Amino acid sequence: MESLIENFFNLKIMSEAFPLLLRGLGMTLLLCLAVIPLGLMGGLGVALMARTKITPLRWLVIGLIDFFRAVPPLVLLIFIYSGLPFAGIHLSPFVTVCVGFLLNNSAYYAEIYRAGIESIGAGQMEAARSTGLSSTQAMIHIILPQATRNVLPDLLGNTVEVVKMTSIASVVALQELLYSADMARSISYNPSPIVLAAGMYLIILWPSVRLLSRLEHRVGQ
Repeated sequence: MESLIENFFNLKIMSEAFPLLLRGLGMTLLLCLAVIPLGLMGGLGVALMARTKITPLRWLVIGLIDFFRAVPPLVLLIFIYSGLPFAGIHLSPFVTVCVGFLLNNSAYYAEIYRAGIESIGAGQMEAARSTGLSSTQAMIHIILPQATRNVLPDLLGNTVEVVKMTSIASVVALQELLYSADMARSISYNPSPIVLAAGMYLIILWPSVRLLSRLEHRVGQ
């Protein structure tokens, strides 16, 4: 037991690593503030494009959704950061992560929005059109608010996964929370900073997980 505490719960090493991890936490939160809205807006745009009556465009969008859902986000980040420079495109680590997450998350959010839109009966659109609203106005004011409410637990659940997935940003040397914890571990030769980082993720995500459970319960009722 003493060996376990010494190697994984060493308070002295945790206290020394805390300032470094706190800076990493700040970068993680900044990253979340960037990639989550981008994913939500991108996903909504893709979901609406997938409903177009232009068949070639619709199939192209569906193909891109399937592609970016199938490609591992880690591979996507490595390709953007290390591959694009050969084409003369150089992106900073932060921009690389934002672009990679936009492509990946938009595909997942798009499928969630699509399910929400399809859960609304066709009669809703017909009733809205009969009042004089255009298709766009009916979608914005009538369909989307109901669709979003129906899939809110799924949107929140995917957002929780996005926050956890920001840890892969370390592969492009972005100094987020896990990257900082790994740096502290390599200096101290002790994994306690990794345990501390896990505790920070738990503190951040626990309220969201509890909120997600309550939303799922309400939707179930």
